[in-house]
Amino acid sequence: MELKTDLFLGDSKKILKKLPDNSVDLIVTSPPYADQRKDTYGGISHDKYVEWFLPITKELFRVLKPTGTFILNIKEKVVNGERSTYVMELIIEMRKQGWFWTEEFIWHKKNCFPGKWPNRFRDAWERLLQFNKDKKFHMYQDEVMVPMGDWAKSRLKKLSETDKVRDNSKVGSGFGKNISNWLEREKAYPTNVLHLATECSNKNHSAAFPEELPEWFIKLFSKENDTILDPFMGSGTTIFMANRLKRHAIGIEIVREYYSMVKEQIEPVQLYLLESKENYEPIKSSGGYAVR
Repeated sequence: MELKTDLFLGDSKKILKKLPDNSVDLIVTSPPYADQRKDTYGGISHDKYVEWFLPITKELFRVLKPTGTFILNIKEKVVNGERSTYVMELIIEMRKQGWFWTEEFIWHKKNCFPGKWPNRFRDAWERLLQFNKDKKFHMYQDEVMVPMGDWAKSRLKKLSETDKVRDNSKVGSGFGKNISNWLEREKAYPTNVLHLATECSNKNHSAAFPEELPEWFIKLFSKENDTILDPFMGSGTTIFMANRLKRHAIGIEIVREYYSMVKEQIEPVQLYLLESKENYEPIKSSGGYAVR
């Protein structure tokens, strides 16, 4: 199977309508946050953000396979001295659309800049929200296992009797553990906190995230030849990682500069250009096919 990359230039809300139902295995994206990136994306106000984003999540719900996953990198902001609730409001409204809010991952930025304000410290983390169409979805946990680490040397050195059986949780959650199961293991499953440095290299983008971030989720929620979608492509980090991991990638970007930057770095590629008339006719292009 020959893998390809489909790049679209235009508004996600319009272009997503062109994609088939139930055709995407994984969506990984970081849309512009409220009141940010005004020079490039217009800076959607926090009080209008949910209204702006819901038509897009409606289309994402349609194109995602029932077994697929949607990972949304998003962050709150401070408005008039308190945290805005636009992210929580978005989660509630997406659940009304039919989404399951399955999990929440935290991206801990190991190298964030120091700083403080009169009533708070600088944020060193961002949310990665996991949404699904169904409670049964594809997940390949073994692909992201990590070394056991130094904790095992002390924690597993002297096991109590309780450690050797499936001991039910004392807080009534119903979860139990048998610590002795990990005695001979070299790897363990990770937590839902990702400790990754922010992207410091020059990608000519105001908010590029590190390659390890989409890579981790692509490995966890997809396999080779699956289709990965980023409806806010930006500098193309998700697209490049999908290519590298032998997935079919679809990228949508409204800013021509970023679209062109990614297009020049990916070959072969299927190129699509959304013009005002939305008239699609295939023509030959040096990068594959362009549609305009």
